[in-house]
Amino acid sequence: MTESVLIVGVGSGLSASLARLCSKKNMVVNLAARNIDKLKALKEETNANTYQCDATNKESVSNLFKELDNTIGTPNLVIYNAAARVRGSIVELDPAQTQKAIEVTCYGAFLVAQESAKRMLKRKSGSIFFTGATAGVKGFANSSVFAMGKFGLRGLAQSLARELHPQNIHIGHFIIDGGIGSKSDTNYKMIHPDFIAKTYLDFYDQDSSAWSWEIELRTSKEKF
Repeated sequence: MTESVLIVGVGSGLSASLARLCSKKNMVVNLAARNIDKLKALKEETNANTYQCDATNKESVSNLFKELDNTIGTPNLVIYNAAARVRGSIVELDPAQTQKAIEVTCYGAFLVAQESAKRMLKRKSGSIFFTGATAGVKGFANSSVFAMGKFGLRGLAQSLARELHPQNIHIGHFIIDGGIGSKSDTNYKMIHPDFIAKTYLDFYDQDSSAWSWEIELRTSKEKF
């Protein structure tokens, strides 16, 4: 049976690399984003299905999975790659922007994970991956909003791993410790998205006798 992947929060960086690699692995690629017009080239390149979805909206996420039920069924792999940044000191941050950013980074991940888990538990298999960041383990000055979202995301992933691994649902949390950039960066100051994507697929291929739930990725030049 052909395997399928759903990537939520698709952009031109890591998500695009993931879509290309999954397509090369002959997986059916499904891309979800608020604005699917920006996905036209990637859709053609990877022969993907595209879906408009606001990951922070319960009804929108529910409708996305209902559409999948009627087309490809339950994806074998679901990747949540959406995030939002709002920088500023605690006294300057706008509460409304802060709430929205946390909803994108963390609450949306919960909604997508919930719909995924409902279906994967019935099938008794599946993988749900979350794209984390340095901010999920270390809060920086003037970056409290991103830290709140990514700390919450990591907590969600850790809890789900403990809950769902015994039920054959593989959870992965990927701490991207550094900026994502071009392969032409010979100084290794940036992590190339193609190599991050390869790690995701290697993680996906782990045997259940030796599952991980979390991995950190950084260049050899990144301080930690």
